[in-house]
Amino acid sequence: MKKTLEQYDKIVDSTRDTFKKKALDYGTTWRILRIQSIIDQLFIKAKRIRSIQITGQNKVNESIDGEFAAIYNYSIMALIQLDLKLTDEPDLSTNEATNLYIEKSLLIKELMEAKNHDYGEAWRDMQISSMVDFILVKLYRIKQIINNNGKTKISEGIDSNLMDIANYAIFALILINQKK
Repeated sequence: MKKTLEQYDKIVDSTRDTFKKKALDYGTTWRILRIQSIIDQLFIKAKRIRSIQITGQNKVNESIDGEFAAIYNYSIMALIQLDLKLTDEPDLSTNEATNLYIEKSLLIKELMEAKNHDYGEAWRDMQISSMVDFILVKLYRIKQIINNNGKTKISEGIDSNLMDIANYAIFALILINQKK
């Protein structure tokens, strides 16, 4: 588990660095996005990875690693959006957004540690393609929950699905980095 935590933290540090640099470049313009829009962006990223995996073609020439990192970052943005009111213009400073990012990433990591304990790091024996499929299933679930006005009868909510998506993205990045 110590190795996992080191690998996990290294990737999260990198994704947070990208998040912060983009916030410095663009501001927190993502704050105007409705939750559906962020979910659609996550969906596009996951579908692109799946398409590249199936066809073996990458015409845009952007890495799959970058897409997984973006999935992690967009998952955090979505979690932040769930907590904050919708706004018509960017309303967070880079520091405020980064602090919220750190808060959400710590919650995601806590979930990973609990599940890793219970499942015995089963993800290490999974195919990256399966992780992409699970991310897509969770996105379809979120879309259905949104269509149900955020209500579920027995299932996890949007936030739990987003945290699972974020962890699958980090796990995929760990496996990709191990192969390099």
